[in-house]
Amino acid sequence: MNKQLLLLSVLMGVVVLTSNYLVQFPIKYYGLEGILTYGAFSYPIAFLITDLTNRSYGKLVARKIVYIGFVIGIAFTLFFSTNFSDLISVRIAIGSGIAFLVSQLFDVKIFDQLRKKKWFVAPLTSSFVGSIVDTFLFFSISFYGTGIPWVTLSFGDLAVKILVALTMLIPFRLLLGTFKTA
Repeated sequence: MNKQLLLLSVLMGVVVLTSNYLVQFPIKYYGLEGILTYGAFSYPIAFLITDLTNRSYGKLVARKIVYIGFVIGIAFTLFFSTNFSDLISVRIAIGSGIAFLVSQLFDVKIFDQLRKKKWFVAPLTSSFVGSIVDTFLFFSISFYGTGIPWVTLSFGDLAVKILVALTMLIPFRLLLGTFKTA
């Protein structure tokens, strides 16, 4: 694997770890604690990484980055931020892994199907659908039945993820020329 792909894989793992850690902390300003966590701001970067890889190297390499990022991210999460005596912490690790894998693979498939459209259609659509899948899988697996307001948190996180996904179009466009094109 070349250095760029290794770097993308490690970055993916770091994004997963960071997001899994930050999702445990609600934003306690402006009455947002029941609807938003800090994890919503970091996770959309995973879609940026997947989409840049897909655009530059194709869907097979993008899937490889997803799988490698999944392994790195889950290993990091289990090692650095999972408290095995706390059921919610364990559920966050499980929910994260399942939601990440499913949503990122959806992202790869949708992006690949839309790759010939205008430059922004594929990353925007695939990130939007991936964010919906990721958010509701993650929050339902991690927090269902715990008393944590996971439905409102998921809607708040999804709104931020969509705004961040829109913002990620800027670095996507700027970084396109950095990688080889498939």
